[in-house]
Amino acid sequence: MGKAPKKKNLADKVRKAKAATEIKNNPFEVKINRKKFDVLGRKGKHDVGLPGVSRSKAINKRKETLLKEYKQKNKSNKFIDRRLGEYDAKMAPEDKILQRFAIERQRAHGKRDVYNLNEEEELTHYGQSLAEIEKFNDTVGSDDESEEKGLLSAELTASHFGGGGGLLRKKTSGGDQEDEQGGQKTKSRQELIEELIQKSKQEKRERQVQKEEAQELTEKLDQDWKSIQALMVKKIPKAEHVDKPEEKAKPEEYDMMVRELGFEMKAQPSEKMKTPEELAKEEKEKLQKLEADRLRRMMGDEGGDGVQSQVHMSADDLNDGFVLDKHDKKTLSYQDGKWNIEEETEDGKEEEGESGEEEGSEAEGENEEDDDEDDVEEEEEEGSGEDEDDHSDLESEQESENEENDEEEEASSPRQQPQSLSREELKARQEAAKAELPYTFAAPESYEDLKDLLHGHTPDNQRLIVARTQKCNHPSLAAGNKLKLQKLVGFLMEYMGELATRSPPELGTVDKLIPELYALCQMFPEAAGKSMQSILRDAAHSMEEAVEVKGHVAFPTLDMLVYLKVTALLFPTSDFRHPVTTPALLFISQTLTKCPVRSLQDLTSGLVLCCLAVEYVSFSKRFLPELINFLSGTLHLAVQDKASTGCMVVPPFRLSGKYSDLLVLSNSESCSSWSKENLPLSATQQLELKSDLNKDHYRLNCLSICLDLVKRCCLLYKDLTSFTCIFQPIRTLLSKHLSSQMLPSPLQELHSEILEAISSASVTHTRLVFEKKKPIPLKLFTPKIVEVLDYGKKRGSTREEREKERLKHKYKKEFKGALREIRKDSRFLAREKLSEVMNRDAERKRKVKELLGSLATQEGEWKALKRKKRK
Repeated sequence: MGKAPKKKNLADKVRKAKAATEIKNNPFEVKINRKKFDVLGRKGKHDVGLPGVSRSKAINKRKETLLKEYKQKNKSNKFIDRRLGEYDAKMAPEDKILQRFAIERQRAHGKRDVYNLNEEEELTHYGQSLAEIEKFNDTVGSDDESEEKGLLSAELTASHFGGGGGLLRKKTSGGDQEDEQGGQKTKSRQELIEELIQKSKQEKRERQVQKEEAQELTEKLDQDWKSIQALMVKKIPKAEHVDKPEEKAKPEEYDMMVRELGFEMKAQPSEKMKTPEELAKEEKEKLQKLEADRLRRMMGDEGGDGVQSQVHMSADDLNDGFVLDKHDKKTLSYQDGKWNIEEETEDGKEEEGESGEEEGSEAEGENEEDDDEDDVEEEEEEGSGEDEDDHSDLESEQESENEENDEEEEASSPRQQPQSLSREELKARQEAAKAELPYTFAAPESYEDLKDLLHGHTPDNQRLIVARTQKCNHPSLAAGNKLKLQKLVGFLMEYMGELATRSPPELGTVDKLIPELYALCQMFPEAAGKSMQSILRDAAHSMEEAVEVKGHVAFPTLDMLVYLKVTALLFPTSDFRHPVTTPALLFISQTLTKCPVRSLQDLTSGLVLCCLAVEYVSFSKRFLPELINFLSGTLHLAVQDKASTGCMVVPPFRLSGKYSDLLVLSNSESCSSWSKENLPLSATQQLELKSDLNKDHYRLNCLSICLDLVKRCCLLYKDLTSFTCIFQPIRTLLSKHLSSQMLPSPLQELHSEILEAISSASVTHTRLVFEKKKPIPLKLFTPKIVEVLDYGKKRGSTREEREKERLKHKYKKEFKGALREIRKDSRFLAREKLSEVMNRDAERKRKVKELLGSLATQEGEWKALKRKKRK
């Protein structure tokens, strides 16, 4: 029972009113809300506020509402019947019971059948249910039982499995009756058992007899059927067989396809793809083996791995490595009716003869191998030598059979010939091995080492040396090989330049070395690019210095032309910008612009540079004005009357002067004896033309190359919109001042093709017009009139829009207020929970303290009682 609420009297009301007035008058409890500005005619409702009073009212309100709900949470003092249909008056009691039962079964079924694996499906085996098979109704009999297994008589079953008591009792009772009737003696237990055994054996014998009789009848029936089967078959006369040949049944398409698939080739497993490192290692091992073989032959050593005598292997050999110490197996033969057993000495002689023959055959194979230097040819000849040795065993066996009849030849002849042959062969092998090219080379450390390594060798051998050096020093074989091969790239480029500067230039050797340099460039592109960049940089600097000092510069020498050609072979020329080909193309364009043409030798160098420029831009189709300018200037050199051309000539060519008639023929009759020839690259260094006829022929060759380049440029730049404007000077020269009548017939064809290509180009020029776009209007200075709205009022909208704006504003305001109240409620509940926890902790501490105090009191009393007992 709780305390009764205290009644409020008049004094309490007076005290409360007094407290309220004190709070309102207390300046620390009053909060004044400041205004930003005063509005005339507006009354303020919240000018002064009491935050403490409003906070206490809110707390009291939450205590009366929210706190009570929190304390009554998860508590109920009512029993609610939640059974199905309890409050449904329309349902009958039986329906309610049935539905409740069904729901209960469903719940139980859902819990029980969580791990059910399709128990409703019935599993079968050979059409029989496994559930019935697992009942084990079938009895398992032994193999020696008859067909009627498992069928035992009642007497046998009773005697064996029933203890025999009942049977004995039945028998004894039956015996007593017989004794009573006939006075005969009763049978004992042993006699009864023996009688049962005899009866079972008799039944078994009878069943066996029946089985044999059935077997005999079956066999007899089979024989009778065979005898009458021939009568049932209808025989066809031979004449009908001849007239009507048997038609074989055609196989079906499916059978034919199956047979075809059986005869098709099946995929064979291929060897594993080897990595570049593995290939390089194999190449090095192969070269080292060949080098060791060469050194062995050079020193005159007969033994080695190069040629191995093959030993005959029997078909019955187990290949287990077992070898007899001596060939003690003797040959068994008959001669004049007696055994003929050969002596061991004769066997030894035969073996020596066979070994001598094999050595002779091996020496012949080695001589064949020493003839050539190439690796592939050596391997093929080694294989042929081995093929010849494969039949040495058969030859030795045939010879041993012939030698059995003639023992004297066996001892003398096979020994002397191999010795004489081997001496001659050794000398020949030593000389061939000394002249043979080594197979392994160390990477050169300097340019002088490379020159010494390649000095005195043919171009093919130089290519082999560089290739073998690259294989023996592959980067994957050792740590420092990469740096060595990178140095080798620069040495090879320098060596090619030296070959081009020799007199006469060894361009064939350069051609042989380019594939090896390309392989090294693919392996080390950065090193090759840096080497070529340094060469181009030095050539460009020397050209600039010569232009600054002399004002002009000579055409580059043959080594620089070779470098430019190698650049086009090693690096891509179609890139928009490349660190090697772009400087090379700029060097070519500067050369064609700054180098004056003062001789036929200079003209040859310029035409070579034009060929290189066309090769550089063949894929990218980049326009080079220097190329077109040089070709038009070259055509201008072949015109006799320069004043009537009216064309402007651009440097390095001049309209008139000493070198303006380099391609003018001295005799027009030289065209009839001219035949087209390619210009030699050696002409860029030294050109010797003794007679005027040779000079005219050389001029015609230069003009032919120039016209060919013009034709290629026409095909290259025909898609340009300015094609006709670019080639207009060339067209004027060819059509008006350099007529085809003055040229040989091959050049006349080129002349007509060029003019046709230039004239057939379509002109697609359009006028230049401004881009069509909307004009921008001029700025206007008319003032913009804007309606001035009263502050705080939104006008200029409909009533519905104003109502919508008002509701939005109200919604935002209410939403903010609701969020604020929710936060306050959550803080209030958090404080209440914290206070409950603190109260529980304080109560627990108090109780623990009380327990400890009571225990201390009890302990003190027990000790006091103990002290009293001691006294």
